Amino acid sequence: MADVTFTVDGMKLTAPAGTLLIEACKSAGIEVPSFCYYPNLSLQGACRMCLVKVEKMPKLQTACTTVVTEGMVVVSASEEVRQARKSMVEMLLGNHPLDCPVCDAGGECELQDMTFSYGAAESKFMEAKNHKDEQQWSPIVFFDRPRCILCYRCVRVCGEAMDVWALGVQNRGVTSLIAPNKEDHLECEECGMCIDICPVGALTSGAYRYKTRPWEMKHVGTICTHCGDGCKTTLGVRRADTGMEIVRGDNRDKSGTNGDFLCIKGRYAFDFANHEDRLTQPLVRSNGKLTPATWEQAFELIGRRFAEVRYKDGGQAIGVIGSTRTSNEESYLLSKFARTVLKTNNVDHHRTADFPALASALRGKPDATASMTDVFTAPAILLIGNDPTEKHPLLAWQIRNNVRLHRARLHIMNSELIKLRRQSTSFTRIPTGGESNAAAFLAGGDAPLEQLVTASATRDAWIALRDKLRGEQKLIIIFGSELRGEDVASIVKFGSSIPGAKFVCLADYANSRGAADMGLYPDLLPGYHSTTEASEFRREWADAPATAGRDLPGMIEAAGTGDLKALYVVGANPVGRLRVDPFAFSETFVVVQDMFLTETAVMADVVLPAANAYEKAGTFTNTCGDMQLLKKAGEVAGCKSDFEMIVRIADAMEFDVRKLVPFGGGTRADMGQSRGAQSGEADRHAVWLEMQGLEPKLSPFDPMAIFDEIQRLVPGYDVSRMNLLAGNSQHTSLAKSGASAAQKPELIAPANDGLFTSGTLGKYSRALKSVMESREPKPVGEVAAD
Repeated sequence: MADVTFTVDGMKLTAPAGTLLIEACKSAGIEVPSFCYYPNLSLQGACRMCLVKVEKMPKLQTACTTVVTEGMVVVSASEEVRQARKSMVEMLLGNHPLDCPVCDAGGECELQDMTFSYGAAESKFMEAKNHKDEQQWSPIVFFDRPRCILCYRCVRVCGEAMDVWALGVQNRGVTSLIAPNKEDHLECEECGMCIDICPVGALTSGAYRYKTRPWEMKHVGTICTHCGDGCKTTLGVRRADTGMEIVRGDNRDKSGTNGDFLCIKGRYAFDFANHEDRLTQPLVRSNGKLTPATWEQAFELIGRRFAEVRYKDGGQAIGVIGSTRTSNEESYLLSKFARTVLKTNNVDHHRTADFPALASALRGKPDATASMTDVFTAPAILLIGNDPTEKHPLLAWQIRNNVRLHRARLHIMNSELIKLRRQSTSFTRIPTGGESNAAAFLAGGDAPLEQLVTASATRDAWIALRDKLRGEQKLIIIFGSELRGEDVASIVKFGSSIPGAKFVCLADYANSRGAADMGLYPDLLPGYHSTTEASEFRREWADAPATAGRDLPGMIEAAGTGDLKALYVVGANPVGRLRVDPFAFSETFVVVQDMFLTETAVMADVVLPAANAYEKAGTFTNTCGDMQLLKKAGEVAGCKSDFEMIVRIADAMEFDVRKLVPFGGGTRADMGQSRGAQSGEADRHAVWLEMQGLEPKLSPFDPMAIFDEIQRLVPGYDVSRMNLLAGNSQHTSLAKSGASAAQKPELIAPANDGLFTSGTLGKYSRALKSVMESREPKPVGEVAAD
């Protein structure tokens, strides 16, 4: 749209035609307060706090419902406007409880801020306040009715943005009140959006209420460790007896790809980190039982046994299983450790998507993968398989709100009646397991069409749909784990004929994409280079074995025959998640690094207590390929990061750790900046060095030392470090990946997690378990006879 010129408080401003006055003022740094207005939600005009004076209009106007026009003259800071806003605050305070000292919103309350700004210190009402008891609507949501100012933000975000419609308004006028969908309780997705969007303390969470104050916490922005969407979560931490305790999760600063969205796992399922079953000291099996040991004893035993096996039986007698929740740096280091220290290619992880097939199909095709931001702005989307509402909540949020705000066209092919069909332009229900046939048909083959035809999807309808999709410009094609191997090649072939088409392959865990990119495969190195390929890694990783190793089923088979003498499991639970026979490794020396005594850890010979993603630094890559910075927030005394433990084991094996982690480099000179940073200043020189990757790396446990190597060697990861350090996501590319190698489709095992489950971590989250328990049918008691 063309820009219009207008004046606010004597300042000449320009904004696109159709812009709301409140947004135009915000863009120019002019504060116009509001309670009911919230970006990207329908306009309410209920609170009257955003009143401004518009020339030639007889009354004050609400800035949240007024569109800027050419030549408009606005006054936002006159005495008349100030008094009007003050009177609105006074009216809201007339029945608002003065319980700020105990209210969870204290220090973050918008009504509190407005009271300070407009000086509504005296009440003009003598009547007693209307007190009501606090209500618990769900294990997560609590409602304090007297605090509610009826801004209706919660109702709108739950309905319009989440498409849940679990909240509504009962009655009219002064008797209006917010009510849940099940009379006295909520049945919803428990995302907590209504709580974080509430401008006062009317809606509070069971996870945070009455625990602490905002100014008593340190707020750290990091990445969620649950599903593969890569949401930014701001963790509030405070000092505790065990270290730094996480007490709150939100994203109220709207940073990150997800804006202000978080699902229940990102907002409340951090509590696994504080679980009483966390391991805090190493365990070594003695006389058949796992008994506590010192770190020195554990590392000495592991180093000695690994070295013995490597010397006597060779590296092929050692297996390594990586994690989809460790950082990129840890996954890369584990891959390098296996190849250069243990001398083995027996490396695998829990695969939930066929990324090697995607890398092979997209090799040489720049800008072929879509970022999470692209999903929000795309004009058309094709979704094949998966249920993003349950498995990828942020992706579902992006799709849903793209359709709502940008009128995107959503085409869905699925065997289930998923929730997103309510936003779809076309929904085609396919037979169970028919996604492969759908991909082959879209690629141009008519042979699979007969297996796709149903009563609701005729032959002509399928052909018309394919023709319609071919005509969509800048189509984003999103597919789940249902498409593997040749299916991925087929869908890429179809998309390649559409101008501007991009692809998203959906994996289930927080760093599934990162684990794949960093080479946790028996036949692939980082960047999908084959172990036999003459790549840069063959020159950098001296003496790394070239022969492809064993995958996880191969390791299990080798353990049964006695050929696998040692197994190193880092942050994975193959016994619990992949249903591996726990007795398969009864004759194998097993080392497990984990937070809990999982089904895999209980059969290990050594268990090392590991830090989780919220307790370490590094980077994650989400399922779209967006890389983001991981920051250390919490800390539990007695735990170490997987990165440090890998380095210490290498050291215990008498390996030169400088060859494993290239630390000790960087620029130490101050380049004439001898003044240094003064109190209250940022050290601009240090920031510049870090931005250029030149800061000193003085420790072998510094993940940034490995990050330098990743940026140098892994294709697609040479992104802007400045933008990454600024907290922005950086999209990686598969265009320059290695030739890859075909993988066995049966090795892909979807996690099948939903909104309220999260693999092993979900078992230790009270928030998730409380919701699951509240939804279990209650047993019907005996009824007395008449």
